[in-house]
Amino acid sequence: MANSFVEELRWRGLVQDIMPGTEEQLNKEKTTAYIGFDPTSDSLHIGSLVPIILLVRLYRAGHRPIALVGGATGMIGDPSGKSNERNLLDEATLNHNVEGIKTLLSRFLDFDSKESNAPVLVNNYDWMKNFTFIDFARDVGKRITVNYMMAKDSVKKRFSGDEGTNGMSFTEFTYQLIQGYDFYHLYKAYNCKLQMGGSDQWGNITTGAELVRRMNPNEDAKVFAMTCPLITKADGTKFGKTEGGNIWLDADKTSVYKFYQFWLNTSDEDAEKYIKIFTFLDKNTIDGLIDKHRESPHLRLLQKRLAQEVTTFVHSNEDFENAEKASGILFSDAFKQDIQSLDETMFLEVFEGVPQKEISKDEFGNGIDMIAALSAKTGFLASNAEARRALKENSISVNKEKVGEDYLLSASDLINGKYIIINRGKKNIYIIKVV
Repeated sequence: MANSFVEELRWRGLVQDIMPGTEEQLNKEKTTAYIGFDPTSDSLHIGSLVPIILLVRLYRAGHRPIALVGGATGMIGDPSGKSNERNLLDEATLNHNVEGIKTLLSRFLDFDSKESNAPVLVNNYDWMKNFTFIDFARDVGKRITVNYMMAKDSVKKRFSGDEGTNGMSFTEFTYQLIQGYDFYHLYKAYNCKLQMGGSDQWGNITTGAELVRRMNPNEDAKVFAMTCPLITKADGTKFGKTEGGNIWLDADKTSVYKFYQFWLNTSDEDAEKYIKIFTFLDKNTIDGLIDKHRESPHLRLLQKRLAQEVTTFVHSNEDFENAEKASGILFSDAFKQDIQSLDETMFLEVFEGVPQKEISKDEFGNGIDMIAALSAKTGFLASNAEARRALKENSISVNKEKVGEDYLLSASDLINGKYIIINRGKKNIYIIKVV
């Protein structure tokens, strides 16, 4: 049994709040702990990577992790950190989301393992579905006072009218009791003694710990709680958000290339922080990387290693190698030759969001002159005059090779038999697709 689980988390910046006795419990014996995942979508984004990594670390330290998917709590919506009531999901959407999250979590934890600390996957709907309102009010509601529930920050903010809130419905008010009952159920069914989560969950988690104690008055029911900080970026913007929205853990929502690029483009300050949080590299390796990076920050060694480790963990080593190759091709001296090695899926990921114009094979014929390719046939530039001016300025490239006004696009310029990449300067990229 590893004796430094909490100490390791502290060094990595992964401990925010911890209930007294938690570290001693984890050092003393194999401990079962759980984290809940809210099925607001059929996937999870990188904000959920921290709880996933916590469960994986817990398992690797010899403890038993439980991943709980909130099929029941998802019907209500967690008010923590929310200023207004959530829209309720219909049952079909909720079931779809639950299955999607189960599939995703199975990529990181082997729920079919036969080891003594094998990870467990549960859905709280399984034990809440037959609970009548009267039974819940009698057996659970009577254990926790309204005063206790009102003292929680997530409730106080909503009731005080802060942050433009509109109060809180009874539905959301009961959320902490239902989540608290999850802890009680897992304590009875799996001897689960620890709940972990993000720092915004501290109120819900401590309610659960109190509920376990009060629902077991005749035994010494000791359970524990620990939260990790909510991840932030050094510039104050929200972690995991880009102009294109969330960075998801599923490749069909966020391409592997875009996922890889997110980590590769991390700032120096954030990279030093994230390499500890999001990778399983040991302290000596990380300290060495940070030292080398500070000596030669222009090489971006830290960002490259961070992108490699996280992309491999979430997707695969093969996916990482393909994304790395695609990233390097953009700056390759043999661009046209190298880009032919990308399959169409990766090619489109690399140039996601780049303006495209389709031209039929008949229209393409034996070739198109550059004025037409830039203006009349595509509309990339506003007029023939602007196209002619850009060509005379020597700012136009075809597949990264400079061309002049007399250049004729032909079949030899086609990448994978259908694409031509046109650059105006370094920043403006256009793609012609011949179909």
